[in-house]
Amino acid sequence: MDERPEQRDSLPCQIGSVPNLILSGGGGINPLADVWRWGRRFLKRRGNYLLNCWSREAPPGGEEGAPLLPGTRVRVKSEAEIRATLNRWNQLKGCAFMNEMLPFCDSRQTVLKPVARFLDERDYRMKKCRGIYLLEGVYCSGTVDFGSCDRTCFYFWRREWLEQAE
Repeated sequence: MDERPEQRDSLPCQIGSVPNLILSGGGGINPLADVWRWGRRFLKRRGNYLLNCWSREAPPGGEEGAPLLPGTRVRVKSEAEIRATLNRWNQLKGCAFMNEMLPFCDSRQTVLKPVARFLDERDYRMKKCRGIYLLEGVYCSGTVDFGSCDRTCFYFWRREWLEQAE
């Protein structure tokens, strides 16, 4: 940006007009806007904190059993048994139970492997976890909200939703 000196001097600087805008109350600057924004943010954070504390109450039947080894035959618990362990967001310890997993309830499956770490695609970070298992041949083919999908991602199953078959 090569400006000639006489052109640069002829352009008014905007910083000099800011005190006039504030004193005149013009320019769309509302002195209460920051207070309002801060108050809304405070109430939202406090409300979310209280809701999360309320939902962290231990749901009944959320006891973890012995670890499962790959190749172990398991029975996926019934829908009613699984729903008894979920909070208001259909989660148990942060692991969501999706409606697309319902057809596998009350069925016998084989453990493919336990999950120790996974890539969280929301923030692209590796997350550590315990008590989550992948089952052979039980994967997602899409959701009602987003339609069909070709990625064939495995569903995450909490240990509390599985019981060892005899």
